[in-house]
Amino acid sequence: LVQSMCTIAECAPGGDGCPAAAARPRLVKIAVVGGSGVGKTALVVRFLTRRFIGDYERNAGNLYSRQIQIDGEMLAIQVQDTPGVQIHEHSLHCNEQLNRCIRWADALVIVFSITDYKSYELLSHLYHHIRQLHPGNAVPVVIVANKADLLHIKEVEPQHGLQLANMLGCTFFEVSVSENYNDIFNAFHLLCKEVSKQQTTSTPERRRTSLIPRPKSPNMQDLKRRFKQALSAKVRTVTSV
Repeated sequence: LVQSMCTIAECAPGGDGCPAAAARPRLVKIAVVGGSGVGKTALVVRFLTRRFIGDYERNAGNLYSRQIQIDGEMLAIQVQDTPGVQIHEHSLHCNEQLNRCIRWADALVIVFSITDYKSYELLSHLYHHIRQLHPGNAVPVVIVANKADLLHIKEVEPQHGLQLANMLGCTFFEVSVSENYNDIFNAFHLLCKEVSKQQTTSTPERRRTSLIPRPKSPNMQDLKRRFKQALSAKVRTVTSV
């Protein structure tokens, strides 16, 4: 696992031991959020390494990186794993660390387990909390229903997750981290494409608004004045003829 995946602290861009690319790939930052025990860490590790590991220590909120090619473009992906979220007295409890992760992210994955109805109840709360932290920003969000292989102990029907995702305007994926890699890859692949598309379309606009207009060159103004004078002279000459 250590050989296949490294934290950002271990392999920062331009850091020692990490070869610097001539042209740095576009950066895509994804945060994975959800209730406790829904399989967030397993999902992240499965995506990054294709491996499934059943048991993990308590989530410490690790940040991982990987380079991946999307539609012919190499992207540098940072995936932020986050501690589980809970509801207290019908309100969502998010500490400042989680809020920073959500603000930091270009896209988010909300995970729930079909074997845990409480994790399903978190979905709409988390979604609206994300929108509050990204006001006016259409940050892409996908909803992932995990543990699809445990149908014998399910507490949430798959169609309920799909209906809620449609209502919130999110793409929905039902996956089994232990059995299916392709659907997990597709979820992250979709987010990467959406973020890359937003970055491509928004970059020129950001450049236009961030640049201070330069004063016109006196030489150019003089040339324009002379050009207008020349045109006026030609018009007078034609009129007199």
